[in-house]
Amino acid sequence: QETGKFDFVLADLGVSSMQIDNPARGFSYKADGPLDLRMDTEKGVPASERLKELTQDEFEGMLVENADEPYADKIAKAVFSRLRKKENIDTTTKLREIIEDTLSFVPAQDRKDVVKKTCQRVFQALRIDVNSEFEALEAFLRKLPSVCAPGARIAILTFHSGEDRLVKSYFKEGCREGIYSGIAADVIRPSKEECLRNSRAHSTKMRWAVKA
Repeated sequence: QETGKFDFVLADLGVSSMQIDNPARGFSYKADGPLDLRMDTEKGVPASERLKELTQDEFEGMLVENADEPYADKIAKAVFSRLRKKENIDTTTKLREIIEDTLSFVPAQDRKDVVKKTCQRVFQALRIDVNSEFEALEAFLRKLPSVCAPGARIAILTFHSGEDRLVKSYFKEGCREGIYSGIAADVIRPSKEECLRNSRAHSTKMRWAVKA
């Protein structure tokens, strides 16, 4: 309303490094801290409480939908076995240790890497759920055409497959409906050199669209 419609929109969906690196926020499995994961600690419930609101099947579905977790069934079973025993999974370390115990069947030479990637996915899935990230992204993508001027350029940076699928789907649908005159044929990835300069760039995917 203040500026008129936009000629360019850039959306960076990444989580702030300052949040990830602060143990008190509970975003990272690497440092001990409260299992919180909320972007805004004054809203909603922390991840430790959210786990108590879910069923085992709902948690397993969350791990699949939000993070494509291949060990979702085993992890959900282990987590809810602890919860049924009235154990509090209220720190990042406790959740990481459950994941490590659950994956003890993985051959020793592969275990460290498998545990690392699984921890990343489980924490990601919880973070997405606690902050209703997919719902926020869908609302943004629905409203986007109405705030863009004809010919506007739109670029969206995503950091995992769930986000990318949503952006790809909305851009494709918009193109079919004539809302966008062009969209990225495929994702644009950072170069090897950029990833060396910034290791957190390696999972980034960019898609673009042009408003009709």
